[in-house]
Amino acid sequence: MDLDRALRISAAGMAAQSTRLRVVAENLANRDSTGEAPGADPYRRRTVSFANRLDRALGAELVDVSRIGTEPGDFPTRFDPAHPAADANGYVKLPNVNSVVEVMDMREAQRSYSANLSVLETTRGMLTRAIEALR
Repeated sequence: MDLDRALRISAAGMAAQSTRLRVVAENLANRDSTGEAPGADPYRRRTVSFANRLDRALGAELVDVSRIGTEPGDFPTRFDPAHPAADANGYVKLPNVNSVVEVMDMREAQRSYSANLSVLETTRGMLTRAIEALR
């Protein structure tokens, strides 16, 4: 039973980090996406929030994505009067995505995913050895 519990906890962690990696990839893909109309808001960085969820059947707390939100704050601007999304003063609003922050988030999520995968593989190996011992 404890090995099954370890498998489910690791799988929940992997699912949460997979969602985080998908959101980071979306942020990086849209880091240059400006508004389509003059003065329109560009892409706003998305963030992932985690929460513990009690699985009563399992008797353990699992990590879960509680929400995917957007980062508040002002957009940086750049003077480019020729841009189609430039406002009346010639400024274009740029997305609030920082590539360095996104890469750091991606590496952290990747390491957490890998750690959960290692636990999953170790637990699977233990189950395999237990089954072989019973034969």
